[in-house]
Amino acid sequence: MKRKINYWSIIIYYIIATVCRYLTNKTEILNAIENPYLKSILTGAGPAVGAVFVFVAFKIKPVLSLRGNFNSLLFPVVLYWIFPVLLISIVSYLTKGVVPQLAVFSVLIYGLLEEIGWRGFLYQELKAVKPLYNILLLSILWFLWHLNFDFTSTQIFFFVILVLGSWGIGKVADTTGSLIAVSAFHSLNNFFPNINTKSGAILAILLVVWLISLVIRKRMKGRSKVVQV
Repeated sequence: MKRKINYWSIIIYYIIATVCRYLTNKTEILNAIENPYLKSILTGAGPAVGAVFVFVAFKIKPVLSLRGNFNSLLFPVVLYWIFPVLLISIVSYLTKGVVPQLAVFSVLIYGLLEEIGWRGFLYQELKAVKPLYNILLLSILWFLWHLNFDFTSTQIFFFVILVLGSWGIGKVADTTGSLIAVSAFHSLNNFFPNINTKSGAILAILLVVWLISLVIRKRMKGRSKVVQV
């Protein structure tokens, strides 16, 4: 039986997430921080702050966790975090002589903080509505949270990407139950803001490996349910 939507928890979550976004992106509150990676990470912390607050205030038990439905936390960490860090760093070193490990990790942590809110809380809270409405409503709130209101063709395309991302990352959340996994898929767009031959090849490798792992994971879950029955 689906639980009822806690509208107050959603409203309070979104207010906190948006206020944090405004403070970290539209004011000078982070100017005192010199580390660019930490500064970047904090701009995406609002959803995590909002989610943690409503989890505690409304006594909501999180559905997703870092480990998810894997037997060990090590597996999702290696597959979804260590693997992309090594792959991107190796390619970057061979082509540019630079190893951007901190940059890649900061993107992953940024994605994790967002996903604690969007998939960890809001996606789960909206499970009571039809999947299409869930995706559209989440995408609209996610889009507005970015505080980009010029509504140009670029922003319209960005909204379409968010809709597709809401659908795809939701599937990852349902299959793995892991915040590590959803944060990795979330980070793909931030890894490669500009697609070229090199970044396209890396993106293709990551997607192929991760999608294969999801298919295998889904089949394993299906077999497990059959055995239990």
